[in-house]
Amino acid sequence: MNEVTRLFDFFYFQLKNFPKADMLTSKVNGKWAPLSTQDVSGLVNRLSAGLMKLGLSGNDMTVENQDKVALISRNRPEWLILDLACQQIGIALCPIYPTTNPLELEFIFNDAAVKYVFLSGEDILEKVNNVQHQAPSLKEVYSFDDDGIATSWKSLLENISQEDLEKVEKLKQEILPSHCATIIYTSGTTGKPKGVMLSHNNIVSNVMNSVESFPFPLHTHAKALSFLPLNHIFERMVSYIYFNSGISIYYADSLETIGEDLKDIKPQLFCTVPRLLEKVYEKIMLKGAELTGIKKKLFYWAIELGNKYDSINKGNMSYRLQLAIANKLIFSKWREALGNNIEFIITGGAACQVRLLRVFTAAKIPIYEGYGPTENSPVISVNTRKQVKFGTVGPVLKGQQVKLEPDGEICVKGPSVMQGYYKRPDLTAEVMKDGWFCTGDIGILVDNKFLKITDRKKEIFKTSGGKYV
Repeated sequence: MNEVTRLFDFFYFQLKNFPKADMLTSKVNGKWAPLSTQDVSGLVNRLSAGLMKLGLSGNDMTVENQDKVALISRNRPEWLILDLACQQIGIALCPIYPTTNPLELEFIFNDAAVKYVFLSGEDILEKVNNVQHQAPSLKEVYSFDDDGIATSWKSLLENISQEDLEKVEKLKQEILPSHCATIIYTSGTTGKPKGVMLSHNNIVSNVMNSVESFPFPLHTHAKALSFLPLNHIFERMVSYIYFNSGISIYYADSLETIGEDLKDIKPQLFCTVPRLLEKVYEKIMLKGAELTGIKKKLFYWAIELGNKYDSINKGNMSYRLQLAIANKLIFSKWREALGNNIEFIITGGAACQVRLLRVFTAAKIPIYEGYGPTENSPVISVNTRKQVKFGTVGPVLKGQQVKLEPDGEICVKGPSVMQGYYKRPDLTAEVMKDGWFCTGDIGILVDNKFLKITDRKKEIFKTSGGKYV
C-alpha cells in the first residue's frame, strides 16, 4: 500500500524515513532558527489538539460542514505547521493573500464561514480587525508574532494532555484521500473571488506525478529557499515535494533579502516567478555595464554566447569550448551570487523570457518552466532535466491528459483536477465539461510533445503578483 495518500502523510513519511535537524528554518531575531522534523511533529500534533479543544473539526467531513480556518501570513514555519494541524483533523484551511483588499477579505470570511484567523504582521491584523464585525462567524484571531497585540497561537499549545493527543491520532485515521483539504480563493477576473476546493488526493497526485516526471534530488542535505507566497498552490505543493524528498526548507526573510539569504544558506534549488529572474538579470547587466576594458569585453562575449544556447542542439565543439571558458571566467560569479550550489530553478505563474532561460542555463543555472492553474493543484506540464524546450511549458505531466479544443483552449483531465468551486455549482459547470477542466488558456503542442501557451481566451492578463486584471 502506498504510504502517502493524504497530505499530512508526506510529513510522517519524512519523520519515519529521514528525520531532519533543519526541516523548517526561518530567521528569528536575525539568526537562522531551525526546527527539526521531530520539533515540527510535536507542534503539529499539539496544535491539532488545541484546535479540537476550540471545538473545531471536520464534522461529517462534507465540505459544507467542515470547519474553516483562514491563514493570512508571509512564509514561515508556522504556515505549514498550521496547514498540517488542520489537515489531520479534517479542518478546511483557507489561505488568503496578505495583500487581499478588505472587501474581498470580508467576502471570503463570510462565504467560507471562517471561525478563526491565523495571521502575521500588524498591517494584516489591522485589516482583519476592520472587517471582523462584518463577519459574524469569526470567533477569534491568533497571531504568529509574539508581539502582545493579538492572542498568540502558542496559547493553543498549552495544557494538552496525552488523552488529547490520542484523540488526534484516532481522528487522523478517519481522514480520507477524497476529503477536502483546502479551499483556495482565487481573485476572479471580475466580481467575487472563487473558492477552489482541493482534496488530499488532488494535491497528493500532483506531487507524485511531478516527482515522477521531474525527479528531485533525494539527498537529505539538500536545501530549498522558499519565498513565493504559500497561499498560492504552487509553492505549497512544492513544499510537500520537499517533505517527500527530504529537502530542508529555509524561508527568505523578505523579498529584499533573497540575495543575502541565497549566499547564506547555499540552497540546491528554489521556485520563482519570471519577474524575479528579470530583476536578477537586470542587476547583472547593470554591473556588467560598469566594467571597463578587457573585463567588459569578456562580460558581453559571455552574454552573447549564452544568448545562443539551445537546450536541444548543444552547438559545435568550438562553441562548447568557448562556453566552458565563459563559465570559468564570467558565469562562475553568477553561481557564486546564488550560493554556488544551485542545481536548478523552477519558474511558473507567467511566461519567462526565452533569453533568460538560455543565458541562465548556459551559465549552469538551469531554469525549468512549468504551467498549471490552481484548479489543477496546479501543475499540468513542466520542462524536465531530460526534456526541455525553451519557449514552451514542457511536456504534459504523467498522469494527466491534455486536449486542445478547436479554438486552442487547453483542457485537462486527471486526478489533480479540483472538486469544484465552493458553493458555486454554476461556475463549476462553466469550466468542467465531462470531467475535463477548461483552463481558459490557449495553446499549441510543439513537436507533438511540448505545450506552449500562446494566448488567454478572455482579454485579461496576469500581473507579476499573480492577480488577473
